[in-house]
Amino acid sequence: MCRWAAWRGSPLFLEDIVCAPTHSLVAQSHHARHGLTATNGDGFGIAWYGERAEPGLYREILPAWSDCNLKSLARQIRSPLFLAHVRASTIGATQRANCHPFVHGRWSFMHNGHVGAFARLERRLENRLCERLYAERAGSTDSELLFLLAVQCGLTSDPRGAFEQAVRMVAEEAARAGVETLVRLTAAFSDGVTLHAIRYATDGKAPSLFMRTCARGGCRLVSEPLDDEGSQWQPVPEASFVTAGDDGVRVDVFAPFGERLAMAV
Repeated sequence: MCRWAAWRGSPLFLEDIVCAPTHSLVAQSHHARHGLTATNGDGFGIAWYGERAEPGLYREILPAWSDCNLKSLARQIRSPLFLAHVRASTIGATQRANCHPFVHGRWSFMHNGHVGAFARLERRLENRLCERLYAERAGSTDSELLFLLAVQCGLTSDPRGAFEQAVRMVAEEAARAGVETLVRLTAAFSDGVTLHAIRYATDGKAPSLFMRTCARGGCRLVSEPLDDEGSQWQPVPEASFVTAGDDGVRVDVFAPFGERLAMAV
């Protein structure tokens, strides 16, 4: 499974999450503690927001620990909001188009998890996309397709509702194909203003997600803690939708098939 980390708050150098901590994302790329696989060496990527509305994007198929440019870029780039991801592929070849994050306009998205029986469902789910979004699909992963489905379902106006509808689409096509519905979705995404995250699985076995709030409204969302200060990292419950914005951090229930409720944090 993949590992990822995201930041929203005062401008921060990318290296403060990607490279510098004792259990940084680069360290997790070859020695993860909470994932099913310890090694996440099938490429990496970073999406960051700066002076322009659309994010900058750097993706590479090399393992994060062996890319000679990553440390230099991370040392120089400072951003108030960025997403970083190291990949352990389950679906899709090791190629740049399959590396996270994925970008659509202002939006960036990265994912840890998978869609079960994807080979049976891929064509059916592609048919749910309009021609414009189908033409945008550059890779072959379930992650990118889920993202584009959410875009079609109204990501801009209702981020939580869009991904809930995308999960329901998977369930509908799984029923038509006669296969069991399985969606494991621990993801982060942003429009450059607000950072969102989801931890959800149809089988109740969502990949790990931790949160840590910092001074001046900062929020770190990570697949696993970046250091050994365990008490500072709050596990995000299953079936959660996290929103980090100017008003602070809010956690709600993510419920594609049930009632929406508020969740205390």
